[in-house]
Amino acid sequence: MASHPPPPAFVRLAAHPLRWRLLTELARSDLRVRDLVALCGEPQNLVSYHLRLLRDGGLVSTNRSSADGRDTYYHLDPARCAVALTAAGAALLPSPVPARAGVLFICTGNSARSPVAEALLRHHSGGRVRVVSAGSRPRPAGLLPEVVQVLREGYGIDVTDQRPRHWDTLSGHRFDYVITLCDRAREACPPFPGDPRRVHWSVPPPTGLPAVIRAAADIDTRVRHLLPLLSEVPS
Repeated sequence: MASHPPPPAFVRLAAHPLRWRLLTELARSDLRVRDLVALCGEPQNLVSYHLRLLRDGGLVSTNRSSADGRDTYYHLDPARCAVALTAAGAALLPSPVPARAGVLFICTGNSARSPVAEALLRHHSGGRVRVVSAGSRPRPAGLLPEVVQVLREGYGIDVTDQRPRHWDTLSGHRFDYVITLCDRAREACPPFPGDPRRVHWSVPPPTGLPAVIRAAADIDTRVRHLLPLLSEVPS
């Protein structure tokens, strides 16, 4: 039986009835937890749990009340929701990508940013892109545990067995795009045969789970914008 990719993170987050109710209420007004409890008629611990998932997914954020520092207001990020909704549509009807398009993602340790980009491009292209990642100083301990967690829980991608690699192992390979994701790697990146297009995504090094979630969301948006460009690569 053919396997199918899981639905995009936005769909999984918004499809839950209570989370959808929270999103619709926050689309009308910034609200505190107790306001949302009253509107939704659900226990505070349950509302708080689902708000945390929406925050981790980047759909809502918080501001401390300037009137009472003990209060926190939740508010919807409409721009991020719009991008996520558009991306969900693109996942349903992806642009065709020729099988020969090749992309190399590079960062220093090949333990966070570049493997996230590799996994997301492979996922969104349905495996039609030849994609790999590498680093200048591969992290001996492997991928960051937070990266494995975020890709699994947020995007349905399992990279448990993936190990960082050195870019020297790819010195004879040809790529259409070589994309650096950290500023140090951009300065030190060696040449690759075939005159690939060089692109730089300046993504700050993520430390800790919230930073990895933000970096993955940023990279996911960039990868989705890359897909139409890959469709222009000659067959």
